[in-house]
Amino acid sequence: MAQQFDLFVSKATAPGKKSVPSAMKHPPSPGLNEDDMVRHLQATGRYRILKMLEPRPVMAASRPGYPLKGVILDTETTGLNHRKDEIIEIGAIAFTFDEAGNIGDVIGVYGGLQQPSISIPPEITRLTGITDNMVAGQMIDVHRLRAIVEPADLVIAHNASFDRPFCEAFSSIFAGKAWACSVSEVDWAFRGFEGTKLGYLIGQAGYFHEGHRAVDDCFALLEVLAQSEGEPGRTPFAELYAASQRSRVRIFAANSPFDMKDHLKARGYRWSDGSDGRPKSWWIELAEDALENELRYLRSEIYRWDEADPPVRRLTAFDRFKA
Repeated sequence: MAQQFDLFVSKATAPGKKSVPSAMKHPPSPGLNEDDMVRHLQATGRYRILKMLEPRPVMAASRPGYPLKGVILDTETTGLNHRKDEIIEIGAIAFTFDEAGNIGDVIGVYGGLQQPSISIPPEITRLTGITDNMVAGQMIDVHRLRAIVEPADLVIAHNASFDRPFCEAFSSIFAGKAWACSVSEVDWAFRGFEGTKLGYLIGQAGYFHEGHRAVDDCFALLEVLAQSEGEPGRTPFAELYAASQRSRVRIFAANSPFDMKDHLKARGYRWSDGSDGRPKSWWIELAEDALENELRYLRSEIYRWDEADPPVRRLTAFDRFKA
């Protein structure tokens, strides 16, 4: 006679009998579908279920009511320096959205590899999975990429300070576009996320995916940005789009006393050596409404001169995240 196992037995097992896992008391019925099984496991309180991310379908025609176009873009490169390293893969997905930041439909996808002028460094292959054999003879189709990027009202990258300089060095199709950064322009900690890396975000959103391939990462980011938390207009994308519409200011503490450098660094200022066209000085980027307070700080604590007039540059999404 076949033995029946009780998955949730918690009593001590009689001598001589094998112990039975407690999780077997109420086994799922053979007739349960996938959703029922997920609910069954989650109801125990001992499991977190991650669902494989399935890319959204590409629609031939988008629904009305979403007049704006966005592009999520990701690059893989031979290194970190846009002046000497090269793009080896670009992924881009185009989607529609409205002024409130509600996402409509995916309307275009492009992914392409490109053979660089050098062999791909081993550490880049370990990170991306892209080998020299994969890119041999490959070239990114700029015409197809242009069809995705040119109509975009906003280009989004997960670390736009990295992707934008590479993209603008690669092609003029990225010139004059408004950019947003899904790392720095969304308050992920406030939303309960433990980090800003895409792997953390997608996992906490309940998905898993093949990371570090450009198109896959683009679809993963789209799903994370679309998480509604049950509140319309409260998606990460809505927050990101609103942030992209606000101007910011970059303040350069030019000619500040050398012995004040530690104070500036502690306040969040970063050093520019002047090689990127900026003043050779410490600088910080802030919301525009914080400008007057920061100028007061510089004049009273750093320059100690009420007439000090450090250079200020106002930035919009059209010039933020440039090299």
